[in-house]
Order: sequence, then C-alpha cells, then structure tokens
Amino acid sequence: MSSPVESEFSARAKQIAAEEMPRLLARTTASKALYERALHSMPGGVASSFQLGDPYPVYLRSGKGSLVCDVDNNEYVDFHNGFGTMAVGHAHPVIVEAITTAAQSGTHFAVTVEKTVALAEELCRRFSVDQVRFTNSGTESTSTAIRVARAATGRDVIAKIEGSYHGHVDQLMYSVLPGADVMGGRDAPVATPKSKGVPAGMSQWIRVVPFNDATALERLFEAEGNQIAALIMEPVMMNIGIVVPQPGYLEQVREICTRYGVVLIFDEVKCGGTIAEGGAQQRFGVEADLACWAKSIGGGTPLGAFGGRADIMDQINQGAAHQGTYNGNPLSVAAGLATLTQVLTAEAYTKFDRLGARLAGGIQSIIDEYQLPAHTVDLGCKGCISYRSQPLTSYRDFLETDLSIYEASYPWMVNRGVFMTPGDEEQWTLSVQHEDEDIDRYVDAFAAFAAELTR
Repeated sequence: MSSPVESEFSARAKQIAAEEMPRLLARTTASKALYERALHSMPGGVASSFQLGDPYPVYLRSGKGSLVCDVDNNEYVDFHNGFGTMAVGHAHPVIVEAITTAAQSGTHFAVTVEKTVALAEELCRRFSVDQVRFTNSGTESTSTAIRVARAATGRDVIAKIEGSYHGHVDQLMYSVLPGADVMGGRDAPVATPKSKGVPAGMSQWIRVVPFNDATALERLFEAEGNQIAALIMEPVMMNIGIVVPQPGYLEQVREICTRYGVVLIFDEVKCGGTIAEGGAQQRFGVEADLACWAKSIGGGTPLGAFGGRADIMDQINQGAAHQGTYNGNPLSVAAGLATLTQVLTAEAYTKFDRLGARLAGGIQSIIDEYQLPAHTVDLGCKGCISYRSQPLTSYRDFLETDLSIYEASYPWMVNRGVFMTPGDEEQWTLSVQHEDEDIDRYVDAFAAFAAELTR
C-alpha cells in the first residue's frame, strides 16, 4: 500500500497506541503462550492468515450471545463476529438445537438429504434466483461461479473491481489492496497479484476497473467485451471498510453487462444475509445473473452457495464441473435452514436497522463533536468507521485514510471490552443477540478514545 496518510491527530494516535499495546499484551499472556505453542504446528500460529496479530493474536475460548471470552478469561462484546459470519450471535439456542438434532441422525453421507433440498428452496426464495448449488466457503462459491460463467459464454477473461477480495484462489488474487506503486493509473488499473505462488501468466485472464465508475467499465467492454466472460463484484464493496454504490451505478453496470453479453456475478459473501433479508439485490433493486453467498447464511457453520439464472446454472449439467464431498453437509444445511427461516427473519432486520442506526449515529456524533477525520457507514447488521472525512467511493479513496488512528483505536477498544476485527479494511457485524447496552458500550469506549485523541 501507499505511505500512511498523516493528519493532525496522527502523532497523538501513535502515542495512544504505544500506551495501549503494552496494556493489551499484559492482559493476554495466555494468548501469548498459546501463540508460542501454535507456532510449532501452524505457520504464524493461526489457522488462517486473516487471524494473524501483531505481535500475536487474541485467542478465544468461548462465546455466548453477544459476548466472547478469550483464553485469559477476558470478556468482550463481540463486534468482530467471525468476520461477518455470526449474525445469529454465539451459541444461539435455535442453531444449537438444529446442529444437535442433525448430528444425532448422522454427520455426513456425501448424499443429498431432505434439508439440503429445503435450504436450496429457501435460498431461491430469499434471494430471488432460479437455482443454487452448495459449497463450503465463499472462495468455493466465487471460483465455481466464474467457471460456470466461462462455460456459459465461451469466453475466458474475468473483470473485477480494483481493491476487492473474492477468495484466495489464484484466478481471483489480483488487485486486492494493491500498493500505489504497483496499481497503475486511475484510467488503467493493473492486475497485480496479491500472493506469491500465483503463476505469472494468469494475469492475462484478469481485467481491473474501479468501483462506482460505469464509464471505465464501458470503456473496457468496448475494447474487450467479446473476450470477457464475467464481471465479479461486491455490490457493496467490503474489503476497505464499506463503500456503497452511488445512485444509478449498479443499474448502469447491469445494463452494460447485458449489452455485451457479460455474466454479472454479485459476490454477496459478506452482504448476503446481513444488509437485507434478500441481500444487496433486494436492498438496491438490481439483479445479477449469478450470486455467491457464505458467512452468515450458515449460522456459524462452513456453508456457502452460488446460484442464479436457470439457463446459466444448467451449464453444470452440460459439463461445467462442480463437485465437493462436503457440499450440502447435513450439519451445515440444518444450521443454515434454521438460520434463514427461524433467526434471520424480517423482525431481525428491523432490529439490525435500529441497532445499526444507534451505533453508527452515536459514533458519528462523536466524530462530529471532536472534528475527527472520519465517517461512519450504516447498513444495519454491517457498519464501519473509516478514517477519512469524506465517504469512500473507490479503493483509491481508501489509500487516503489515516491508518494511525485505527491502529490506536484497536488496542484502546479491546482493552475496554470491545472485540474488533483486526484491520482497518474490515467492518463491525452485529448479531440478533446484541442489545442496546452492547451498542452503548462501544459508543462510550469510542467517546473516551476521541477525548483522549484530541486532548
């Protein structure tokens, strides 16, 4: 990434971080010990690189309702919620019962069970698609959707949004938080690999365009539309905090893709099941050809899916491979069906809207009072603080945020019992088990942070 942006608050933020980090380390000595043990058996001492911490991560022991407890027995209100997976909250009795009942009948068959069919029907109803197939993660969902789109169009090139993340497969690990020195010009973003080990020639199949820029998309398709199989995009960009689509943008994207015969894929891994009952397609009124889901649809179990138009999904019957031993696993589909039919109901989204407004509104009033270079975004269950005064419209705006303020806020909030995602590119996630007092704890801790930052 580019050099960190400095604001008038940066120096004080660095002082706060220097004071708060030793306090965080002093209260997480069991996490340190577990980290040192885990280093011998796992790279970085974690199960996924997203779980890394500096100098080590906080390891959790348990969760109940809106709370989690770490291995040092520190209790927190959870706004991390499994990177957006736990909209149901922890150990929800409905989900516990669904998994327990399913386990008593057998944990896996690699054969479709009745609840798999029922969950497929619910996903089709909820997200207004013709057909779905199941996976075990968001990465599996997006990578298979791309294969199906390529089969449907007979084309090979994939277009994606600059700065977006769609999973860790080679073909999608491009232009994910690229540095300013490698991302190319605004009118010609470069497909830069995120990871070592990606074949050098794979970039020939990737094209990159900015978010909220239909003109750039039109320009790309005019030049290469007959080679492009699909545009994959988050309808709400959630790899850099939250960037909402500007009015008319998604409608323009839909029209351009239709005109050039490009399959429009909405990656709703984060926003499907959280920002509205029917996800982004319901919230913004624009339908994709294919959509991908995971995270909160599974109620905390490893469950993903993709689906869309029947004629495109029929490519699976015509030779577009989609396999997976654990696809439609009985435990996961039981949890998913209970999640979508009994927990994430219309009433849940009404509650999310109320709590989200309370949290984002409370923080925004503090930002305004102390004149911080920041803003909030509220999408109900999902929301964020970005340390830039003006709302973000694309990835390049994200490079103008003041990272030092976030780096001070993280240990400050965790030390005061607010569990946050590690990284300024992430969001908070609420759950149906959060209540007003949980929200107020976050707001009060942030108010104290703002006062300390500006004293």
